[in-house]
Amino acid sequence: MAHCERASKPLLQCLQKTYTKGLPGLQLQSTRAFQSTALAREEAQTEAKSAPFHKAPDPALVTSPRLERRLLRQGIAPVGSRRRRAALQGSSNIPFEQLPFQCFQEARKVLIADREEKVRDIQSMSEKIARLQALPTEEAGGLQVKKSKLRAMELHLEHLKILADVNDPLVKKKFEDGQGDLSKPIYRYLADRKWREYRRKILVQRITQMKVIPDVLPHCDPIVDTKLYFNRSQVQPGEYVNAKVSTTAPKLDVQLFEGGEKLVTIAVVDSDVPNVEKDGFDFKMHYLAVNVPISATNTKVDLAQLSAESQVVLPWEPPVAQKGSPYHRLSLFILEQKDSKPLDFAAVKAKETNRENLLPRTLQARYHLKAIGAHLFRTQWDETTYEVMKQIGFPEANMELRRKRVEPLPYKRRNPSTFR
Repeated sequence: MAHCERASKPLLQCLQKTYTKGLPGLQLQSTRAFQSTALAREEAQTEAKSAPFHKAPDPALVTSPRLERRLLRQGIAPVGSRRRRAALQGSSNIPFEQLPFQCFQEARKVLIADREEKVRDIQSMSEKIARLQALPTEEAGGLQVKKSKLRAMELHLEHLKILADVNDPLVKKKFEDGQGDLSKPIYRYLADRKWREYRRKILVQRITQMKVIPDVLPHCDPIVDTKLYFNRSQVQPGEYVNAKVSTTAPKLDVQLFEGGEKLVTIAVVDSDVPNVEKDGFDFKMHYLAVNVPISATNTKVDLAQLSAESQVVLPWEPPVAQKGSPYHRLSLFILEQKDSKPLDFAAVKAKETNRENLLPRTLQARYHLKAIGAHLFRTQWDETTYEVMKQIGFPEANMELRRKRVEPLPYKRRNPSTFR
C-alpha cells in the first residue's frame, strides 16, 4: 500500500460513515428516494467510467506519479496534495462545507458570524467613501486633503475585504488548489504572502550575494514576482543559461499583487563586459522596452512580441561571454513608470541609441522610474558560444582572454640559494 493511501485510511473511514444527524440538507447517495431515471450526476459518472482512468486521469483523484507527470505534460496540474486525492478516491463526494465533523461545523459558525460583522463594516465604509466623493472640494478642505482622505479610506476598505475572507476554509482550499481569482483582494493577499515566505527571499539573496545590488542599481525592493522562461523552461535566479538557448528573447511572468494596471519599463543589462584597455568591466544594455502594461490578471510578457513602434527601444541582443572571461551577470529589472503614465516613445528611442555603458540607474534618474521587480541569470563560455558570436557578428570572437601574470615582490620571490 502506498504511503499516501496508508496515511489517508483513517480519514477515509471517517468520510465513509453517514453522519447525517445535525447536518440539515445533507443527503448521501445511499439514502435517496427511488427514482425511475438516474440523476445527472450519476449519468456523468457513468460516461466518465467509459474511458479507463489511466487514459483520462482525473486531476482531483490521481495519485500515481506517472499519471501526474502525464497531466503536467498536458498542462494540467493535479489538484491539492496526493494524500487528499487518495482519500477522495473511495469517499462519498461530500461538499467541503458539509464535512460531517462537529468541531469543523462549530468553527464555521463562528467564522460566518465574524464575516457578517466585517461585511457590515465594508458597507459602512463604502457609504462613507461615496459621501466624501459627493462632497464639494471646498467643504472637504481642498483637493489634496480630499485625495489623501479618499486614498486612506480605500486602503482601509481593501483591508476589510481581506479580513472578511482570510479565515474562510473554502477560500484557503481554493487558493491551495490553484483556483484563486487574483482579481479579488483576498487571493492577491494570499499569493503575496506565499511569495514572500520563500521565493522573494531567494531572489533577494541572489541579487545581493552576486553584487547586482549595488553594482547595477543602488537599491531594489521587489514587490512583484518575476519569473523568466527560455523555450518554456523556467530559469531560477542566478542560474547559468546556454548561449544558444539565450539567442531568442525570453518570456516573463510578472505577477502583480495590487489592484489596477501599471505601466513599466523592462531593462536587461550585462554588467560584466571585459574592457582590456582599462583592465576592468563595462555595462551593456541587451534589451530595453517601455510602456509595458501589467496587472494582477495580465501577467504574461513576451519580450519578442512587444511592439517595435511603441514599446521596444533596444531589441534583444543575445548575451555572450568571451573565452577566458569570468561569468557574466545578466540582470533584468522591472521599473515602474511615474504615476503609471506612458513615456514619450519617440523621445526615448531618439535619446537611447547606444547600448554601451547605458546604466539602469541613469534610466531611473532620467525618466523617474522605480524598481519594483528583478531577476538574474548568468552566462559563460560554452561549446555553443563561438557559433552564437559568429551569428551576431561579435568582434574578435577568436580572441581568448588570459589573466596577466603578476610578478611577486622581491622579498617574496623564491631564492634557491637560501635552500642550501
